[in-house]
Amino acid sequence: MSSTFGTIFKITTFGESHCKSVGVVVDGCPSGIELSEEDIQPQLTRRRPGQSALSTPRDEKDSVIILSGVENGLTLGTPIAMIVNNRDQKPGDYSEMADIPRPSHADFTYQTKYGIRASSGGGRSSARETIGRVAAGALAQKILDKYGIEIVAYVDSVGDVKSGSVDLKSITRENVETNAVRCPDIKAADKMITYIEELKELKDSVGGVVTCVCRNVPAGLGEPVFDKLEASLAQAMLSIPATKGFEIGSGFEGTKMRGSIHNDPFLMTDGKLRTSSNNSGGIQGGISNGEDIFFRVAFKPPATIGMEQKTVTFKGENVTLSAKGRHDPCVVPRAVPIVESMASLVIADMILRQKRFL
Repeated sequence: MSSTFGTIFKITTFGESHCKSVGVVVDGCPSGIELSEEDIQPQLTRRRPGQSALSTPRDEKDSVIILSGVENGLTLGTPIAMIVNNRDQKPGDYSEMADIPRPSHADFTYQTKYGIRASSGGGRSSARETIGRVAAGALAQKILDKYGIEIVAYVDSVGDVKSGSVDLKSITRENVETNAVRCPDIKAADKMITYIEELKELKDSVGGVVTCVCRNVPAGLGEPVFDKLEASLAQAMLSIPATKGFEIGSGFEGTKMRGSIHNDPFLMTDGKLRTSSNNSGGIQGGISNGEDIFFRVAFKPPATIGMEQKTVTFKGENVTLSAKGRHDPCVVPRAVPIVESMASLVIADMILRQKRFL
């Protein structure tokens, strides 16, 4: 199983959704960076379950513990290990599903590949694995802070409820945190919340889209041809549980445009080449061009729902499944810090690979 991501700033996550703890080991972090649990905890708190009526009722505080790699508040340049203990695990909730692969879940594919699986909560396929990513992403952000790089994500849509115009140049995490669904468009957010609450009552689920902007990224990051910046971002985002799509810049809408419209003309501003538009999404030829990088990530409806579904057991016997356990009716509000964290990991790694920025 591949649980490692990155080249120089490298992370390895570990743990299952209902084991004693989950966490991450970070290798390649430079020495001398100020770091404490207080730097990591805010993003984990944004990701944690039980934070609102829109999420799973599983009650976890997700308090991080730094085990190694830091002394007197500074990173040592050695591996940094961080863990979060699982407190509210209820593996018994999943006993019925030990013999029933949940429709559209990883139960069947994990069982087929490994011949065994953690049936309680999905094991490594659970979004609880992303705790390690978020902890490491908060550490990566400490590196990005040195370059003034800002990464902000928000919920752009839930089902067919879409936000209005959002200014990617000025949006802040404070704007995003004004409501439980993490959509800065308040009118759209109210509709999203109502829709999620209705589906929760029906024991159903819904997907959505998270948009992310990375500001002040210097030109020159990216490693063509196979580690292009957008390719690395795409891999990072599509490795997040429940993702089904990634598009950057104009994305699929760009296919409807002519080159004369889609091209981003250059101009000189304060002695620097800039572009007057940004259909490229801040990346050209796989390398950052100094403009804002923005992309969107599509999340499917959570597969585990309480609504009755006709399916079969692993032996092929017809059954009706009403899934037990505690699950999000919509993952996108809690996915916002995960998207930010994966973007932070990619860009921090690219900065360390591009040595002239050190």
